[in-house]
Amino acid sequence: MSQQSETILSRGLSRRGLIKAAGVTAFAATAGVIGARSTRYAIAGNLIPIKLEWTEVAACHSPVGFGLAKGIYAKHGLDVELFYQGSSGQTLIQALATRKAEAGPGLLYDWLKPIEQGFDVRLFAGSHGGCQSILVKPDSDIKTLTDLKGKTIGTFDVMSPSRVAFSVALAKAGLNPETDVTWKVFPFDLVAEGVLKGEADAVAHMDPWAYSYEKQHGFRRVADTQTGTFKDRVCCVLGVNGDYYEANKDAIKRVAAANLEIHQYTARHPDEVAKWYFDTLKPGLSLEDLTEVLAAFTYHDHWFGKDLLKEVQIGYEDLKLTGVIDASTDPAEIAGRVTIDIFA
Repeated sequence: MSQQSETILSRGLSRRGLIKAAGVTAFAATAGVIGARSTRYAIAGNLIPIKLEWTEVAACHSPVGFGLAKGIYAKHGLDVELFYQGSSGQTLIQALATRKAEAGPGLLYDWLKPIEQGFDVRLFAGSHGGCQSILVKPDSDIKTLTDLKGKTIGTFDVMSPSRVAFSVALAKAGLNPETDVTWKVFPFDLVAEGVLKGEADAVAHMDPWAYSYEKQHGFRRVADTQTGTFKDRVCCVLGVNGDYYEANKDAIKRVAAANLEIHQYTARHPDEVAKWYFDTLKPGLSLEDLTEVLAAFTYHDHWFGKDLLKEVQIGYEDLKLTGVIDASTDPAEIAGRVTIDIFA
């Protein structure tokens, strides 16, 4: 644990095209999120109530549910209710825009376009790195990202976090992510089938499903969000409605401290979190596999203050490269405006 993290804990703080257009749609959305549901555990005491969104199906979000079940949020003075916002990054924005949640974690890139368009969100903590991968069949001649030129990549949503992230990686590898590759959408649990049947050359998906394709089908990893252009980068970032933050700064500071403790615990005890994930959410992988997945994420790394500010600025620069962010947007200015130094 870093010295900064130890200090924080010791305080006891009780695409161009479719992706760009989707940012507008998500920002303006007023409809409910399909399949959304809430989770609450029995608690006692005079705690601060707050609704946090999460992506229940994502392996990297399982520590959030674990932390609630094990009373870590309550330890920090919070009565947390979890709102399942779906698997698309854009429904994350809908959850906050429609006040079904006040705060929660999401892929850094998913926050940035709606914020540029005026969605009042502040970003206050980076939780981990890794969780998205591009995979191919073991006998594929695709070895690197540049080998994907002219190929079809299967994913589970037209604006999936995997597509957004790897559009950046492709652009930095010298490819146009909209014209040099073809993106094809398959049902969430059938993306691998698209590759096996020859309907796609590669799959872009999140864990634990990406990991399961390696185990079940021998798929080979071409790139992920822990290596290459994403090495030492943040993956998921916690955001909060701007007006909620202004009225509840102490509550959000508690959320940040609780999440720091939860993710540090996960880094040390991935087996315990995996057991909760296996028993409670039943994602369809073995306990051993889930433990291996969680142990691979960089839960020991955290981004606050200047470190988070840097990541947000780089995120805007990345999405300018793919045409998602307007050419006139100043990454440094907007990052400085929307990033909170939560433990200052």
